[in-house]
Amino acid sequence: MASRVVMPKLSDTMEEGRILRWIKKEGDPVETGQALAEVETDKATVEMEAYTNGIVRKIVAAEGQFVKVGQQIAVIGTADEDISALLPGPAAAAPVESAPARPAPVADAAPRQVQAAPAEPMAAGRHLKASPLALRMAAESGVDLKSLRGTGPQGRIIKRDIEAALATDAPQAPSAGSAVAPQRSRALAMVAARDAAPESQEIELSPVRRTIAKRLVQSKGPIPHFYLTIDVAMDRVWDAYKALRDQKSSISINDIVIKATALALRQHPDINASFAGDHVKQFARVHIGMAVALDDGLITPVLRDADLKPLEEISEEARTLAERARARTLQPSEYSGATFSISNLGMMGIEQFSAIINPPEAAILAVGAVRQVPIAVDGQVTVGYRMKATLSVDHRVADGASGARFLQTLKRFLEHPLLMA
Repeated sequence: MASRVVMPKLSDTMEEGRILRWIKKEGDPVETGQALAEVETDKATVEMEAYTNGIVRKIVAAEGQFVKVGQQIAVIGTADEDISALLPGPAAAAPVESAPARPAPVADAAPRQVQAAPAEPMAAGRHLKASPLALRMAAESGVDLKSLRGTGPQGRIIKRDIEAALATDAPQAPSAGSAVAPQRSRALAMVAARDAAPESQEIELSPVRRTIAKRLVQSKGPIPHFYLTIDVAMDRVWDAYKALRDQKSSISINDIVIKATALALRQHPDINASFAGDHVKQFARVHIGMAVALDDGLITPVLRDADLKPLEEISEEARTLAERARARTLQPSEYSGATFSISNLGMMGIEQFSAIINPPEAAILAVGAVRQVPIAVDGQVTVGYRMKATLSVDHRVADGASGARFLQTLKRFLEHPLLMA
């Protein structure tokens, strides 16, 4: 008996999916459990399986099309079965002919015409007024500012005056063999290329970016964030990291931070929590969400029970999850259920930042780079390794003092790594 195939819910937060590729085509036989299509969700690219045997009689959602969860995408039945009653109406079926095309960037109908300012030699003694941008453009293009009359406030020479001078190229034309001629030619070419190019382009949101746009608005708006920053002495962690690296270990600074954070959360369940409307939910287990940057957003694979795992296991699991996240092969169970998240931009040279809470979690830790800085010890200036960590907290769940106590515990673990053993 023929049946409709609908878009399944392939992640806990999925509301729609994009069909990247139909693996089975119309007329192909298919069995239960066989891959039917590749679907891009808000978290990963997964193969959607068939839930029945038969022939793919009709595909009603085109490759590239976004489809809501529960919306029909195909019909599977026997070869000669009448499926007309299972087909959607003409409006719904229309997209199968072709996926909606992204509108191509459109150039302005015509470049904006700029009225060239009449060029008059600057009177002796007249004070030259020009914007910083105009000064830089003039220096790069060889335009003589003294030959221009500014059209900005109080005769100030602004960008459009330089552009107009370059476009007309009359009063400032250099003599043959002048040293500024190549500069002028390059500037004119840049202006021509800029005017020929569109001023903007529309980039379609990927499922990951759509989810980020929706969920972080739900976070930054309704959740009352507060932020606490602490400076951590990382000298002993750095020494341990170097010793491990000399032994060909793959353990990173971030792995050590994850371990220390997990242990601190075990001592502070009021931070390892979630706001649930009329009550606060404190978690008995510590599952760390680890922010991983993708080309079109980020995802947080989860290290479960991170407080109970040795450093070597955390390092191996973190590396594997990050690689699979970038390859879009994570399963829903691998990127859901975190009780706390860590975002580390230290490897990108960021010294300090504040992260947005990933709901329903109550807090997130933003980790900066480990820097070698001058420090004062017993009245003497020396050099040490320091790292800034900023905690973002949902004020409905915890107060400043609670967050500060958690950071003090985290600092103690990182400044005395043997306490983590």
